[in-house]
Amino acid sequence: MTAAVSAGALPGFLSGAGLGASLIMAIGAQNAFVLWQGLKRRHVGVVVTICAAIDVLLIALGVGGMGALISRAPVLLDVIRWAGAIFVFLYGVRAFLAAWRGPGHLHAADGETQTALGAASTVLALSLLNPHVYLDTVVLLGGIGAQRGWPGNAWFAAGAMCSSIVWFTALGYGARLLEPWFEKDVSWRVLDVIVGCVMWWIAASLLLAR
Repeated sequence: MTAAVSAGALPGFLSGAGLGASLIMAIGAQNAFVLWQGLKRRHVGVVVTICAAIDVLLIALGVGGMGALISRAPVLLDVIRWAGAIFVFLYGVRAFLAAWRGPGHLHAADGETQTALGAASTVLALSLLNPHVYLDTVVLLGGIGAQRGWPGNAWFAAGAMCSSIVWFTALGYGARLLEPWFEKDVSWRVLDVIVGCVMWWIAASLLLAR
């Protein structure tokens, strides 16, 4: 019995990890913000922890059956969609302004201008005001995982959760490996422009979504 459970656990875990990775690695507002924080080494631990914790919680809720409830609440998703589009658009404006003004040479030893609370508030908004987060983690991952039954659903959820934790940790703390590319101010300007474009693209996709 134990051997059978163990044999069935690995495929479920790998399936959840693979699907979770394919969804989370797509370019998005959340990933762009984590990368930006990682490059500037500002409250990386706080940002990574919040992103991973949100995914873990939403995946657990989805596998637990919350996905069906959310899929039946289009009004709630519409409210989140509009609020998210406005917030992401404004964040894009902020990124473009930063690119216009120029960041100067930013290193780990530079003066801190962003508080941990500010970073936490921003990543919470970027994460929770995006209806795709709920559709991907709660509805899609949760729906597929819930079909497996116990304990297959638990192994599937564990795999998806591990993918999220590994991805955000690698993105946040691995960003510093790109520091040699950001020795010049122009590199930071380009990054801010890319972030701004990503944010505006996401805002447009949210407003045009049906």
